[in-house]
Amino acid sequence: MPELPEVETVRRGLEPAMAGERFARVEQRRPDLRFPLPERFAERLTGRRVEALSRRAKYLIADLDDGQALVMHLGMSGRFIVEAPGTPPSEPGAYYNEIGRHLIHDHVVFEMGSGARVTYNDVRRFGFMDLVPRADLATSRHFAGMGIEPLGNELSGETLAALFAGKIAPLKAALLDQRLVAGLGNIYVCEALFRAGLHPEAEAGTIATPTGRPRDKAHELARIIREVLEEAVAAGGSTLRDFAHADGSLGYFQHRFKVYDREGEPCVTPGCGKPVKRLVQSGRSTFYCESCQRRR
Repeated sequence: MPELPEVETVRRGLEPAMAGERFARVEQRRPDLRFPLPERFAERLTGRRVEALSRRAKYLIADLDDGQALVMHLGMSGRFIVEAPGTPPSEPGAYYNEIGRHLIHDHVVFEMGSGARVTYNDVRRFGFMDLVPRADLATSRHFAGMGIEPLGNELSGETLAALFAGKIAPLKAALLDQRLVAGLGNIYVCEALFRAGLHPEAEAGTIATPTGRPRDKAHELARIIREVLEEAVAAGGSTLRDFAHADGSLGYFQHRFKVYDREGEPCVTPGCGKPVKRLVQSGRSTFYCESCQRRR
């Protein structure tokens, strides 16, 4: 599933084509994606102007001029293809073999007033779109109870300590809990914990004092989470299996992975060199260095 940096990269790719533009025509090629599309979906979007295009965790949000918001989620394999006037569609050869675009999976097409064409393609159809009153977004089924934004101002050592204080759940599980921190996924949590020298199975509460004050490692973890995400966004995200950018190009942060998907390879920390290990937590692979990441 695309993680926060990938979704932010898609948002930036879509923004020039969609922000400030009207939906001149909307083609809905099936009644549903992961869930049924809203009633009169194409009709309700046609003629509406996109006031702004934002992201919340792993969701894309297009604010419309009638007070509605178009909420979009990429699911496992969803992707947008942007075709500017006079530009041919992206060719399958522009992707790794497993990412090829098949036109049969082009499910929703937005034709913008500028002439740009934005196509939503989703092989597995785990993505979805919804229309929600902008004023009700925070309490909607998509965002109610959602945790802090890891690239927002709320992320700090103090906040992490307050959220994790007293928790015996593994640190990795706490970071993946979308009710606490929204948008973090398996890849970047593995990378952040390695850089912070924290063991993924350590109790989450160990980053706080008994009174809930942040320990030094809480401040360091908050700083590193932001650092890893910002580096990934700058690199255009990571291309794993089905993910590609809106313009068809691939992300390259995977070339900077220090532990993720490197089981058995030597640790990159100077003077370490011990093999990266893998364990399974809640059905997900966790990659770590047992020498550099201690249960302290």
